[in-house]
Amino acid sequence: MTYFAERGHLLTEQVNPNSIHLDQLTSLELVDLFNQEDVQVLRSIAAARVELAMAIDRTAEALRQGGRLFYIGAGTSGRLGVLDAAECPPTFCTPPELVQGIIAGGAAALVRSSEGLEDRAEDGAAIVQDLVTAKDVVVGITAGGTTPYVQGALHAAQKQGATTIFIACVPVEQVIADVDIDIRLLVGPEVLAGSTRLKAGTVTKLALNILSTSVMVKLGKVYGNRMVDVAVTNTKLYDRALQIVQDLANVNREVASELLEASGRSVKLSLLMHWTGLSREAGVKLLATHNGHLRQAVLSCSTHSTLKFE
Repeated sequence: MTYFAERGHLLTEQVNPNSIHLDQLTSLELVDLFNQEDVQVLRSIAAARVELAMAIDRTAEALRQGGRLFYIGAGTSGRLGVLDAAECPPTFCTPPELVQGIIAGGAAALVRSSEGLEDRAEDGAAIVQDLVTAKDVVVGITAGGTTPYVQGALHAAQKQGATTIFIACVPVEQVIADVDIDIRLLVGPEVLAGSTRLKAGTVTKLALNILSTSVMVKLGKVYGNRMVDVAVTNTKLYDRALQIVQDLANVNREVASELLEASGRSVKLSLLMHWTGLSREAGVKLLATHNGHLRQAVLSCSTHSTLKFE
């Protein structure tokens, strides 16, 4: 990757002609302007659809083979990666180590700015060398594309033999990235010049939503559009689990509760037991045989006549 000491030419640093009079706008005009500019966020996701799909497939395959997914960034980009990683365990019941977010400056940087640490390429390289293996996927997130911490991390990941993915909001001709998959989310100059927590931050969050959720779909964490691997760790999630079992099994709340408790509070297992008549132990073995894919497990069982496919 090429690092530019002068950054004024980067798309993320340029001045937006639509917001030249930002400080003179009324509150309503400010809302309208932000709304108009955010239209570019969805357009940029659509323009990167092929690269996003490639990232989903490569990541899902890596995780199937025992690899892990690492997000690495600094500032807003790093915080977004940590956020997406932190949401995977409660949403998909994944172990915390499966998807990890790494931010320059560590946990303290989540609540207090430590932007100076993003200039230390050696720090990014060191943490990757300590954590990453050839089985893993490393996603470097940097709106302007030039963050040394991220560059150092990706370079080290390549040396480790890991799959490398680059997410940036500048065109290839401005910052060249030597990675396996190069995702460019071109949202244009920010309403507030250079403040990449705005459109760049929004589009990055959308891209990470798509990547992690789609990977989990591929890994069998979803049935239809339901989170059948949801972690039942509080009253809200218990209620959500009950609703999923009620709807998919077509039973009342009392029966759904009985199914959920009989399965050890596993939505996926409770549905499999209900649809197939298998015991908890047999259901666990069948799911393991099919790598956790509920639909495949049910189809493989000769007693799946109660299941209604949509």
